[in-house]
Amino acid sequence: MQASKQFQFTNSVLLVPLFFVLAIWMVFLVEIRLGINFNKFGVYPRTISGLRGIVFSPFIHGSAQHLYNNTVPLAVLTASLFYFYRKNAFYILAYGILLSGIFTWLIGRESYHIGASGLIYVLASFIFFKGIFTKYYRLVALSLMVVFVYGSMLWYIFPIQDDISWEGHLSGFLVGFFFAYYLKTPIPELKKYDWERDDYKEEEDEFLQHFDENGNFIERTPEPEMDLEVHQEIVITYHYKENEKPE
Repeated sequence: MQASKQFQFTNSVLLVPLFFVLAIWMVFLVEIRLGINFNKFGVYPRTISGLRGIVFSPFIHGSAQHLYNNTVPLAVLTASLFYFYRKNAFYILAYGILLSGIFTWLIGRESYHIGASGLIYVLASFIFFKGIFTKYYRLVALSLMVVFVYGSMLWYIFPIQDDISWEGHLSGFLVGFFFAYYLKTPIPELKKYDWERDDYKEEEDEFLQHFDENGNFIERTPEPEMDLEVHQEIVITYHYKENEKPE
């Protein structure tokens, strides 16, 4: 598959990130406007009612700062996912939310776990590891960009801060790694030159034939051009006539 067909801009690159950003902000504005709190709809580990948070928790945030911290990486990583991995993008989003939520429900502390950070860790982990696994130069470059911009996120998969759901971060990180390792994604084929092919033979290379065994350029005298015009053979016949003797 050519890179131009695999990596191209589509409406989903803008629309899907826009949907998520508007959704999380609208939920937060509804909470402020109505003076209510949706935290009880988050993931509460190992309870039946806490299972609903698997779907709802990514859209619920505890504060404006929490919401702002998740908005930019969610938009950037979702857009990157749909640009570089659009064939599997919806699968990764849907099952990323589902599986990271389930793992959080299984291993989390007895508290409400809310926020889109679990999904963000799914996306960051998948994009980073998938680029490394494919070894395709554009995707590796994307992986390095993720590390450069969001590399500090790695620390928050560990319990270093009490008010942060490190369980949700760890769950998202592991789910993203799982997708990167097992999920097959189409990668553009790199163009191979003649000298990179397995059946390549130096003696048949037209370019190398211009050099001797020591690498010196061989000046070749151009061969004279052959006149390809066909000439018809002209046959001249002489008739001899003896002069008569004068009287």
